[in-house]
Amino acid sequence: MTSNETNGSKPKKALILNAFVEMCSGHQSPGLWRHPDDTSANFNDVDHWTDLAKLLESAKFHGIFIADVLGGYDVYKKSLDPAVINAAQWPVNEPLAVIPAMAAVTKNLGFGVTVATTYEQPYHLARRLSTIDHLTKGRVGWNIVTGYLDSAARNLGHTEQPEHDERYAIAEEYIRVMYKLFESSWNDGAVILDKTRGIYTDPTLVREINHKGKYYNVPGPHICQPSPQRTPLLLQAGTSKAGKTFAAQHAEAIFVGGHSPSTIVKNIAEVRELAKEFGRKPEDIKFLALMCPIIGRTEEEARQKYDEYSKYASTDGALALFGGWTGIDLDVYDEDEELRHVQSNAIRSAVEAWSKSLPGIPKWTKATVAKHLSIGGLGATTVGTPVQVADELERWVREADVDGFNIAYALKPGTFVDVIELLLPELRKRGLFWEDYAVQGGTYRENFYQREGQSGPLPEHVASTYRWRKGVSREDAAIPEEPRGDS
Repeated sequence: MTSNETNGSKPKKALILNAFVEMCSGHQSPGLWRHPDDTSANFNDVDHWTDLAKLLESAKFHGIFIADVLGGYDVYKKSLDPAVINAAQWPVNEPLAVIPAMAAVTKNLGFGVTVATTYEQPYHLARRLSTIDHLTKGRVGWNIVTGYLDSAARNLGHTEQPEHDERYAIAEEYIRVMYKLFESSWNDGAVILDKTRGIYTDPTLVREINHKGKYYNVPGPHICQPSPQRTPLLLQAGTSKAGKTFAAQHAEAIFVGGHSPSTIVKNIAEVRELAKEFGRKPEDIKFLALMCPIIGRTEEEARQKYDEYSKYASTDGALALFGGWTGIDLDVYDEDEELRHVQSNAIRSAVEAWSKSLPGIPKWTKATVAKHLSIGGLGATTVGTPVQVADELERWVREADVDGFNIAYALKPGTFVDVIELLLPELRKRGLFWEDYAVQGGTYRENFYQREGQSGPLPEHVASTYRWRKGVSREDAAIPEEPRGDS
């Protein structure tokens, strides 16, 4: 029994840490690509990514979380130009392509990749993810998103995105199809490689899934043999009502963003409670908060770094990102207009949330919003010494019940180097970060849950009910029609 348990408090959580990146320049900190020490503009170079992967694995990061968008940020000024000029997540490359290169130079690092359900057929995506899971020896995770940019919809055969709740209805059917392909269409023992009899795969252990639904008709079977995890580690980011219901059933990790613990604690508690209704343990869903740490050996050094970075930050780039994230064009407001008093309920509610978490700002204007978002984006930006930043991470765990952090960068790789050299020793001293991977050469899920042998979804997860296990006949392995908890 630990000392924390004996005095009645909860034991400390060992934090999950991912690097948060995108295959673009600047990512959450538009304009910082101009800084002489930033290398994010090298994102087209494969060595840029393999070097980053080796750096992160040397520090025992759990994974690298690769965000993605399928369109440009064109709401601000009703134009794509601000994003194009300032490299506000533009241009951006396809993220799955670089993962095998990073996997080839590492052994334990996981790779969470964002792929939207709205614009890609599940049969095709299942093949792409299974291929990457094979090539990484089971180290891929899928961040399930439904998309949020109309610019993406227009380029992918739609006039605009489907309505929000319908996107989640599509995603719900989509994930069922994926489970059937990943888990149900091949028996664990289907590939026998019998050279004597000349049988590569036993055809009695491969079957069609014959999915017929509202949005998809997929006969199957899956074109790939079972990969090490079968179903990749499942990540998700939505915290709307529909998003929470989806996450409570399916997500193994949930990505949350907010400028203080108070802005996310209610959502976290609600999803954990909702998970029980789907037969899951609340603690099996891991919440990862977005955090951009600016760390100095002294408080003055940290503040100087922040002030220096601010000189390179792009106001128009930040407002372009804000427009894409919220659908709100702040260009229509005067430079000094206080946003608390504008007609938009969405703006007022956002400003009120920021005001509560950052009470020192007397007046929220376009410029204030841009400054606030230009380093670290929608997450919290913490400036201080290793002790101060570690204190802040502990506060988020204590007040919001998060399990770890997706670390965004101001400078790449400088922010990650500072985390590794300055912050991780402090976290390890406090017992908040592991010394090494739990399962050497393990899958993403094994190291994520620190459970050797747990390559597939946990027994309580709905995906496990789809598994066609070795030794079970086709007749005895029915394909579930609905996940538990669906109406």
